[in-house]
Amino acid sequence: MASRNDVARLAALMRGARTLVLTGAGVSTDAGIPDHRGVGSPTRRTVEYGDFVLHEMWQRWVWWRSELSWQILERTRPTTAHRALAALEGAGDVIGVTTQNVDRLHSTAGSRNVAELHGRYDAVVCLHCDRRFPRSDVSTLIRDHNPGREFPPLPPDHVEVLAARDRGAAAACSLVVPACPSCGGLLKPDVVFFGEPIPEAAVRHALALANECDVVLAVGTSLAVSTGMWVLMQARESGARLAIVNRGPTEADRLADLRLEGGAGEVLGGVAEILLGEGG
Repeated sequence: MASRNDVARLAALMRGARTLVLTGAGVSTDAGIPDHRGVGSPTRRTVEYGDFVLHEMWQRWVWWRSELSWQILERTRPTTAHRALAALEGAGDVIGVTTQNVDRLHSTAGSRNVAELHGRYDAVVCLHCDRRFPRSDVSTLIRDHNPGREFPPLPPDHVEVLAARDRGAAAACSLVVPACPSCGGLLKPDVVFFGEPIPEAAVRHALALANECDVVLAVGTSLAVSTGMWVLMQARESGARLAIVNRGPTEADRLADLRLEGGAGEVLGGVAEILLGEGG
């Protein structure tokens, strides 16, 4: 748990600086969304992009797990951390957020300059015509194609943004997956699977923010996924100082100018209280 002195040190580092915040799953755990890579999290493989594109079995399984999970995400509300970052952006202390999360809680909280590196759970893309659809519209299609099928709600800690690679369950899954309403192509949740390229527009947005910042603050991420490290290293190459807030070690601890062990909500809430209080 971070001390008051630790929080004050982070606030001092950010005071008067242009701070870019890089967030991972640890920012959303207080909202009930599980962190599959953090301290104590089980090792799990997920369905990869090539599996999904090539095999109907995995398509059925991914859409089944997505349909059960997205309804939980739709009802999830921002945490103290999300609200603090939105308030700090509004006050000019944060220039933007680059996130590895797909839950959209930053935007829901009011953050405006958000680069979503791994996509967004509330949209669907056709892999043939590239048209995008609201997730709610595709949910209606799924239920229309599966009359009488029940979709039991999942407990929040069973939410799967990326479906676990469970071959036995996938083989038994009989979900009828609807095709793209526009072209008949393959629909995919608009989140980045392992083995799938990161959206170029999101990368450009994130790297532009990295080039502008004086401080890059990584929160709630072990930085085990390379996309976060790209942004962090670009910021450092542009002269930014690095601060890290996380429960457990990260891949960039040795590079940090300031390293805090603690939760996102307690630390960011405390930083916002200090900086916004000074501004008031």
